[in-house]
Amino acid sequence: MSARNPGMDLDLEWVSKVRVNTQAILKRAQQIQSRKLPQKQWQAAWLLKAVTCIDLTTLAGDDTPSNVHRLCLKATQPVRYDLLRSMDMHNKGVTTAAVCVYPSRVADAIKSLKAANSALPVASVATGFPAGQTPLKTRLEEVRLAVADGAAEIDIVINRTLALTGQWEAMYDEIRQFREACGVAHMKSILAIGELGTFTNVYKASLVSMMAGSDFIKTSTGKESVNATYPVAIVMVRAIRDYFLHTGHKVGFKPAGGIRTAKESLVWLTLMKEELGDEWLSPHLFRLGASSLLADIERQIVHYVTGRYPALHELPMA
Repeated sequence: MSARNPGMDLDLEWVSKVRVNTQAILKRAQQIQSRKLPQKQWQAAWLLKAVTCIDLTTLAGDDTPSNVHRLCLKATQPVRYDLLRSMDMHNKGVTTAAVCVYPSRVADAIKSLKAANSALPVASVATGFPAGQTPLKTRLEEVRLAVADGAAEIDIVINRTLALTGQWEAMYDEIRQFREACGVAHMKSILAIGELGTFTNVYKASLVSMMAGSDFIKTSTGKESVNATYPVAIVMVRAIRDYFLHTGHKVGFKPAGGIRTAKESLVWLTLMKEELGDEWLSPHLFRLGASSLLADIERQIVHYVTGRYPALHELPMA
């Protein structure tokens, strides 16, 4: 992952001045979506790049050690070996960026990855995911327990109540405490953009999260009615760009929720390349939070290699 973002003192003057031009954002999002996407071998290469940026995720009430084990094995070998071999990519170490699970499943994931001789990081959601409506003491303890079990990355959820009521100092202080509880683990802050109301609020929440020391900002839990959308992403990545120009610290971006098709992953990569540049096209600074996306990417790669689309049952974990 990228170098840690040390954060900075809360700059309320900067936060209060924020205004977002909604029409300009919507127009820019349309432009990016209408870009011609790469084809043939270039598309295959971009799809493999997308695979290396995926946080392969399972966040279900019926998660068990066995389906977490399957998830971990899939993360270490996300594309079938024969397909990688035919593309001369079998020895390039293609894996997903991480696996993402609930705190109670972190130990299972660590055990499975160790057995597979893999150093892949385990990310854990925490802080009362997805609503973040539990007492602060409980949320902090949840972070500490996940880190103690071996999580190298913690996906925290911000307190949307504080954001919606403009209590930026209180939100900053909470995230600062989460950051402290993370210790050496990297911290991603989930804004749950579907519950923040306006683009201006999204921008302000992004800024405050970065000032408080977030290493990544993430769109959604995947449990809200509105998840990762391109207009909201543009607002967030422009906050990342402004923060970098202001402080010199690079913060990563993670869209999550509802990202299911290979084509969408290419649009996300295009957005990152155009808005933040090539440096953000790596798992150090860009992640895709997804569970079903990988199956569609593998399907497209099968088509590229063999000229036919496989049935979904031919693909593991589909």
